[in-house]
Amino acid sequence: MTSMKSGVIDDFKTRVRGSVLQPDDTGYDEARKIWNAMIDRRPAMIVRCVGAADVKTCVSFARDHDMLLSVRGGGHNIAGNALCDESLMIDLSGMRSVRVDREGRRAYVDGGATLHDFDHEAQSFGMATPLGINSTTGVGGLTLGGGFGWLSRKYGLTVDNLLSVDIVTADGQLLHANETQYPDLFWAIRGGGGNFGVVTTFEFALHPVGPEVTAGLVVFPFAQAKQVLTAYRDLVPKLRDDVSVWSVLRQAPPLPFLSPEVHGKEVVAMAFFSPLGMDAVKPELDAVRAFGQALGEHVGAVPYAAWQQAFDALLTPGARNYWKSHNFTGLADEAIDTVIRYVAELPSPQCEIFFGLLGGQASKPAPEATAYPHREALYALNVHTRWSDPSEDEKCIAWARSFFAASKPYAAGSVYINFLTQDEGERIAEAYGGNFARLRQIKTKYDPRNLFRQNQNIRPAQ
Repeated sequence: MTSMKSGVIDDFKTRVRGSVLQPDDTGYDEARKIWNAMIDRRPAMIVRCVGAADVKTCVSFARDHDMLLSVRGGGHNIAGNALCDESLMIDLSGMRSVRVDREGRRAYVDGGATLHDFDHEAQSFGMATPLGINSTTGVGGLTLGGGFGWLSRKYGLTVDNLLSVDIVTADGQLLHANETQYPDLFWAIRGGGGNFGVVTTFEFALHPVGPEVTAGLVVFPFAQAKQVLTAYRDLVPKLRDDVSVWSVLRQAPPLPFLSPEVHGKEVVAMAFFSPLGMDAVKPELDAVRAFGQALGEHVGAVPYAAWQQAFDALLTPGARNYWKSHNFTGLADEAIDTVIRYVAELPSPQCEIFFGLLGGQASKPAPEATAYPHREALYALNVHTRWSDPSEDEKCIAWARSFFAASKPYAAGSVYINFLTQDEGERIAEAYGGNFARLRQIKTKYDPRNLFRQNQNIRPAQ
């Protein structure tokens, strides 16, 4: 940028509808803020796109001027891939339209929309598609990595419900990709991350969900953790596809249904969810209640959109975050013991270890059906290390890495690509398993110069 003539930049600004921010411009520092406060980088230009034409212009400009290119959707990615020093950042956060086709049960979603945007529109028609668990997450980044959440046991992964995309590729073209048009590209973006272009519109299948679902927490004392997690492991194979139970181990937040003496103490929380009514899932809920002697419970009918926002208060932007993750096909006693040992030594009150439950319909497609390959994974374990003071960086990161190493012998040897941090590039092949070679071929076809490399990068074949 420093060597680029001002006239070139001025001409570029005239060719986009959105605003173009440079480091000295008002609003620049606010525009470069993302969810993970550990990431502090300074793009040369931030282009706040308002349509696909802006995205095309940005991609062509970056390619023609050999600039680093990054893409921001929701800005929620743990690795901070939305930001890169001295780069051109495509900011999609102004492109958040969600259009619902009620009769066709379809949703057309802009690349910068968040889960909140999606749920707000779809729930007005009593419909949803499987997404994540934090409403500020971007639909785009979640989807491109695979995507899973409360509805995944019933309706599959997010990518299993993706019908088509409009995507700007490295040559500056806007392509419409689906099962019959550019099918290789459509296969690759269903789990291959942002390696293949910038998606400006997603088309999803919708399912009847809500407006009310059955959801809530059953919280057990940490002293019962071994008993509770063992009972949880034994219950999971018996669960119907329309019931999901996640396990979260952390210090208890000040939830109103818990006694004040419990607040700030280590607990085991079971997050219970079903799109069915309370009466239909009472046997499964009773089985969870029987795991131990609960400290408190709050499970009942709740609006689906509200449940999608239930954990937002624990995941607000501005904190420092570092994750480590494993997939598990089962929970050995030794894995449970390892989790308990490390939860007893949490380095910060905001840290947690959770088991996101998969299985059900998420496991039905063949591993090669989409770029996301880990259909055998039953649990996605995430070590969510979170703190506020930079002086605690070393302590918190060391704890996460130590747990990761200690639990590795009992894991499946695979990982969810969206949970990888910026220092885990060596795990990319592990994240794609048997699909990695095909992904490299498709990357070579659509992005031979690796323009889209500010991500968990799949390098083109040489």
